Amino acid sequence: MLHPNQSIVIHAAGDLRIETRDIAQPAADEVLVHMRTGGICGSDLHYFQHGGFGPIQLREPMVLGHEVSGIVSAIGIGVTQVRVGQLVAVSPSRPCFDCLYCSAGQENHCLNMRFYGSAMPFPHIQGAFQQQLIAKAEQCVPADGLTAAQAAMAEPLAVCIHAVKQAGNLSGKTVLITGCGPIGCLSVLAARHAGAKRIIATDLSDYTLDIAQTCGADIVLNTRTEPDALNAFHAEKGQVEVHLECSGAAPALATGVACLRPGGTLVQLGLGGDMKVPMQAITAKEITLRGSFRFDSEFAAGVDLMQSGLIVVDPLITHSFGIAEAKTAFEIAGDRSQAMKVQISF
Repeated sequence: MLHPNQSIVIHAAGDLRIETRDIAQPAADEVLVHMRTGGICGSDLHYFQHGGFGPIQLREPMVLGHEVSGIVSAIGIGVTQVRVGQLVAVSPSRPCFDCLYCSAGQENHCLNMRFYGSAMPFPHIQGAFQQQLIAKAEQCVPADGLTAAQAAMAEPLAVCIHAVKQAGNLSGKTVLITGCGPIGCLSVLAARHAGAKRIIATDLSDYTLDIAQTCGADIVLNTRTEPDALNAFHAEKGQVEVHLECSGAAPALATGVACLRPGGTLVQLGLGGDMKVPMQAITAKEITLRGSFRFDSEFAAGVDLMQSGLIVVDPLITHSFGIAEAKTAFEIAGDRSQAMKVQISF
C-alpha cells in the first residue's frame, strides 16, 4: 500500500519545491513515522542559499532535513522499541555497523554512513522533511513528555553534547563559546550541564547573544561592535580553559587561541571550510586541538536530558511554519538578526 507523501525538495540554489513522493508500509525492523516537526539546520540553509558548500554540491533533487520528530503510525515485524501513537525523535544517523570504524565504536565515522539530507554521496541521501518517513526502529528514540518541537532539537543538541565530551572535564572551568547560532547556544546549555563555572559567549549579533544569555552564558560579547572585547582574557597567557568554536570562522578561532591558557583545550565543531590555524601559538601554549563531528549515543542522551528537565531548549525555538510556507521559513532561518531555530510543522 502506497501513501501520498509531501516532501520539501531542493533542486538548486533558491529552487525549493513541495513535491509528492509515494511511500510504502514499513518492512521488518522499520517504523512509519508521521512527521510532526522538522528544524532547519545550517547545512539545509547552505543547500538552499548556495546549492551546497565547498566540494559538496547538489547533483540531483534532494529532500532536505535531518532534525525531526513525529508520531509512530505503523511498525514492521520485530519492532519492540516503540509503539504506534508514540512521539519519537528520529536520529538522522544511519551507520552500517559493519565497517572498521563502526567495529571500533566510532559510528559517527562510518565509511558507509547514510545521513539524512546529504549530497556528499551520489545518488544523494534523501532527507527527512517529509510528511511520512520510513525509518529503522533503532533510529527512533521515545520522546514521551516532550513536545514535537522539543523532540526535534535532539539532533543539534547531540552535536553539542558530543563536542563537550571531546573537551573533557568541564567542572569548575571557564569556557569560551564563539558563534551563538543554534549550535553555540546549545553548547552553552551542554557546557553548563557539564559543570562549567563561567561561560563567555561571543557573536556578531545582539539578537543571538541575548538568547545565549537566556541559555545561561555569564558574559556575552559582540565582537562586531567591540572587536577587542576579548582582550581582557589574554592576560597572563590566557584566562580560558576550554574554547568551543562553533562559528567555523578563522578570526574566532584565532581570538580564542589568544584567550586560552597554557594547557587549554580547543574543540572545533563549527564547519566553515578550511581555516587558517595559529599553529605557532597552539604549539607554544601546549593547547590540545580536537575536532568534533556529529554524534552517536549522545542522541538518546540528549532526549533523556530534555525529558528530565536538565536541559531546556525552548528559548532557541523562535519560529514555526507550515509545510506550504517552507520557502519563507528558509528565508527567515537565514536571518540571524531575527531568528534562531526555525521549524517546519508537518
